[in-house]
Amino acid sequence: MSDTQSSVHKVVVIGSGPSGWTAAIYAARANLNPVVYVGVAKQDPGPILPGGQLMLTTDVENYPGFPDGIAGPEMMMKFEQQAKRFGTQVVGEDIVRCEFSSDGSPHTLHTSGGDTIQAHAVIISTGATANWLGLESEMKLATTGGGVSACAVCDGALPVFRNQPLCVVGGGDTAMEEATYLTNFASKVYVIHRRDELRASRVMQERFLGKPNAEVLWNKTVVECLSEPDASGGEKLSAVRLQDTVTGELSDLPVKGMFVAIGHTPATKFLLDTPLDFDEAGYIELKTRSSQTNIEGVFAAGDVADAKYRQAITAAGMGCQAAIDAEHWLGDRGLH
Repeated sequence: MSDTQSSVHKVVVIGSGPSGWTAAIYAARANLNPVVYVGVAKQDPGPILPGGQLMLTTDVENYPGFPDGIAGPEMMMKFEQQAKRFGTQVVGEDIVRCEFSSDGSPHTLHTSGGDTIQAHAVIISTGATANWLGLESEMKLATTGGGVSACAVCDGALPVFRNQPLCVVGGGDTAMEEATYLTNFASKVYVIHRRDELRASRVMQERFLGKPNAEVLWNKTVVECLSEPDASGGEKLSAVRLQDTVTGELSDLPVKGMFVAIGHTPATKFLLDTPLDFDEAGYIELKTRSSQTNIEGVFAAGDVADAKYRQAITAAGMGCQAAIDAEHWLGDRGLH
């Protein structure tokens, strides 16, 4: 290998959620000396944290291997520790711009710290962020485990929500799917929608409305999340304040959980001027079950390329795929 090649990273992982750390673990154990750019915390308008959406999840009960559950931030810390154990280098910066090569030469990446680095293989694991309402009270409870969540499948079965009145904000298929899921645990599930008709498909609407504990509140928006102190000294959601979009009238709806289901935005803004293929929603498009994108040596894993499942376990599995795909790709070219 030439001096020029030896100064190039074999693998750079962009992002630090379950997919990014899993990719790093597999790549490090394969002696690929991966470098993970974990990103920096920011508001956009909701919190975006290194470690991904699990950093906003207080209790993870559906990830295998943790029979008593585990806090999301603790899980991500363990992922990071495992990656570092095998020699992963961690950099607390964002990758802000990518120049992907099409001729087999290394890819060039620009960091938020002003550095320029090169890598033979790049694994994009930047995830997708939930779209929030943008209320201060909403963010406060979402970041402290106070009963506000953007994933019913992740959190809805927790003991704190069982046999309690809950609400889902939204009107599309995702909102209907999450609300229907919650009817299995909640005493009542309200769907709060700002218009007088839902955007969801007819079959999804009927599936929800056919549940005995389901109700839609039409022409309503959430303008505040009300809370009360809990036994641990924190704050828990007690009600949502609604405003009628027709009359302007305010009312309070007592609920113990609010699930925001108004979509997700893939973290691909910094990639939009590259030749990567995206689907119509902005997710990186993978045309096969492989993690290989349309650009040689560039791989994608986790929620940044998965608009359907958005689970920690599926993201981790995709991170494993990406590392193995990158290892094989490097080996085929004599770079490993």
